Amino acid sequence: MTTLRKLIWILVALIGASALAVIALKRGESINAMWLVTAALCCYALGYRFYSAFIAAKILALDQNRATPAERLENGRDFMRTNKWVVFGHHFAAIAGPGPLVGPVMAAQFGYLPGTLWLIVGAVFAGCVQDFVTLAFSVRRDGKSLCQMARDEVGKVGGIVAFIAIISIMVVLLGVIGLIVVNALKGSPWGVFTVGMTIPIAMLMGLYLRYLRPEKILEVSIIGFVLVILAILGGQWVSQTPSVAAWFTLSAPALAIAVIIYGFAASALPVWLLLAPRDYLSTFVKLGTIAILALGIVALRPEMHMPALSIFTNGEGPAFAGKIFPFAFITIACGAISGFHSLISSGTTPKMIASEAHIRFVGYGAMMCESFVGVMATIAACSLQPGTYFAINSPSGIVGATAGKVSETISSWGYPVSSSEIELLARAVGEQTVLNRTGGAPVFALGMADIFSKAFGTPTMMALWYHFALMFEALFILTVLDAGTRVARFMLQEAFGHFYVPLGKTSSYPSIILTSAMMVGAWGYFLWQGVHDPLGGINSMWPLFGIANQLLATVALCVATTIIFRMGKARYAAVTLVPLIALVGITYSASWYKIFDPNPRIGFLANADALKAKLPALTDAKIIADTNHLIFNNYLDAVITAIFVALAAVIVIDAAWVWISILRGKQVEPCKESPFVQTQFVET
Repeated sequence: MTTLRKLIWILVALIGASALAVIALKRGESINAMWLVTAALCCYALGYRFYSAFIAAKILALDQNRATPAERLENGRDFMRTNKWVVFGHHFAAIAGPGPLVGPVMAAQFGYLPGTLWLIVGAVFAGCVQDFVTLAFSVRRDGKSLCQMARDEVGKVGGIVAFIAIISIMVVLLGVIGLIVVNALKGSPWGVFTVGMTIPIAMLMGLYLRYLRPEKILEVSIIGFVLVILAILGGQWVSQTPSVAAWFTLSAPALAIAVIIYGFAASALPVWLLLAPRDYLSTFVKLGTIAILALGIVALRPEMHMPALSIFTNGEGPAFAGKIFPFAFITIACGAISGFHSLISSGTTPKMIASEAHIRFVGYGAMMCESFVGVMATIAACSLQPGTYFAINSPSGIVGATAGKVSETISSWGYPVSSSEIELLARAVGEQTVLNRTGGAPVFALGMADIFSKAFGTPTMMALWYHFALMFEALFILTVLDAGTRVARFMLQEAFGHFYVPLGKTSSYPSIILTSAMMVGAWGYFLWQGVHDPLGGINSMWPLFGIANQLLATVALCVATTIIFRMGKARYAAVTLVPLIALVGITYSASWYKIFDPNPRIGFLANADALKAKLPALTDAKIIADTNHLIFNNYLDAVITAIFVALAAVIVIDAAWVWISILRGKQVEPCKESPFVQTQFVET
């Protein structure tokens, strides 16, 4: 490294450290959002340039001369050498779901400081590392899934338990994600039209690259970009034309059926025809919108009106109860580290990697982008006035259901907001009310619309930008559903292959159709129940989302650490072992609180007992039925959480036994990499 380059990187480090110091130490007055952007970008640059390069060289020893599974096992369906930009687009689109949008917005009730630090530090040292090493290890093992790697590297018991845990968690996660998509698109002709049009556009791109102009990525990118912009503009026209809007204004059950059919198609069709081009196409919208949001922040330089630490660090927050540790870390999830990413990194992506030289760019780089999305979401939420934030993101049971009551309650917390401000805000975004829109997504949409309208338009464009943001969020989340279903299909095929070999062939269409239908049927059941649940469904499923997702990351880091030990590189095991220890502390603490905490707003069992105590005083049959339903859901949540924790504990203990055996010098089988095969392609 030349002296000039060293000086440049020292300067980047100093700027990043200064920005982090301002974020962490500034109190009593608002700071500019540019400090968050600067800190994030500097940390990402340093992490990618130095930390990921260290991991690639010292632990993984990536070799661009080694043929990847996409080359050796190419079958035109799942295994297929794919341009690195398309793979990056697919991978980013597949991993970037509701977490980086919703999680940081929800965690903003603690203030901007906890979430921002976890997003940056967690991503650089945990999330990016998990995605990177899992992808590399899967590529070296013929694209095997996390389940199969656990069986091969940790042991038979660990592998079986990992399969049960991962499939069970996947069903819950995909059901929740499907329900979020349905709730975002129901009654929205603009969103339904635009998201729906990405499917034929993606198939056109796939056919173009496959048969008309192979490898012409720039051409198909331009075509896809133009068509998706037309789809967005067309969605606006559809929403403003009543006769046409009626065709695209779908009910929740109709959307659920459409999502289920799409999930099956995305899992069963060849990857080049729908999944890869649609995810690449979605990345245009995802990264493009986030880039424009970043430019809007640079142009507007909004103040962070939410304090660094709010009064709700005491654990009594209106959006959700619980103190910063461990609930901020569980709530944010995907923007810092996500177990779901490990399934993509050992599912669809390793089967598309054309060269080992691309693994670092895709694995570490895509996760950095997702973390930056989380930082943008934090800025969008915290640039709003705190009173506005809490009015939107608090349930009616805590703040009230009318503008007057909401104003009175929130103002008493020290975050003033008037009822007239709330009513004007609703009219500005074209809604009857914005009160009690819990879940984070509406707050992010409003914050993004506020920045866009001030930076690139006028306040009269708030409604346009708000509905565009809601459509963007739905598109963002749907791509997780398709990739997740396909990955789960791979895992089912691997498992069934141990009992009947033909079912284990990923290129066998009978196996593809059977396993795709099984997985779609499983999460589709939860989606269908959620759509028809009078209480919304999401109420019973969402509390499990954060814990389940982070327990998946625990499993992935266990497998990765075990492989590092088996490679004879125990001296480098801290790279995955330290994040693993931190994550075990976070997830197990959160699980304990969620099951046993005596506060009914936190503990499942305490909430069930509180609801049971109210039953004798109830007389209305419907209210009694709904209360019994809530009681059952709380008990179910407690049982499922306990099961997930127990399964993860078995895997951790099984893996730790392998580590101890290796450190004691006992003979263990070496890691099970595929033999080296010289590539027939020269990376340029």
